[in-house]
Amino acid sequence: MYEILWHGRGGQGAFTAAKLLSAAWTFKADENKALAFPSFGPERRGAPVRAFSRLGSGSLGDRSQIKKADYVVFLDDTLFDEHAYEELKENGKIILCTKEKVNDARVLCIDGQKIALDILKRPITNTVVLGALLKVFHAIKIEDLKPAVQKLMSPKIADINLEAIRFAYEEEF
Repeated sequence: MYEILWHGRGGQGAFTAAKLLSAAWTFKADENKALAFPSFGPERRGAPVRAFSRLGSGSLGDRSQIKKADYVVFLDDTLFDEHAYEELKENGKIILCTKEKVNDARVLCIDGQKIALDILKRPITNTVVLGALLKVFHAIKIEDLKPAVQKLMSPKIADINLEAIRFAYEEEF
């Protein structure tokens, strides 16, 4: 089983990214099962949000929040601090959307906001960071995301988000 913990702010699309990843996993093979669910306080733009992706096969009855994840994803670097490492399983990775560099092999940094502004023309980094995640999460290939994006996103924004995913996936970091 793979567990991914997403941190973001309301309006950044953390739950959407969790759903896209989970859908890609289930579309990939009939035996694959996935859960994607959010956790948030006040429902308002800018409030901290956590979302969860649990991917496996067979029954995934556990709907509890993920405490230790294989991958911890931050769509907003203001939410990242030393406690992030406590949420990481051994050999796990953190994907951090930031302009800064973090000198730790467990942390992969990508300037997702710049990419989002260049491609999407909006500072919504969820699909950009999802593309970066796929560079290190090899259980899902980038082409596995296409049917999920096309099914869960409106046709008006699906193609541009696929472009953002591909760009981030090919980015060096």
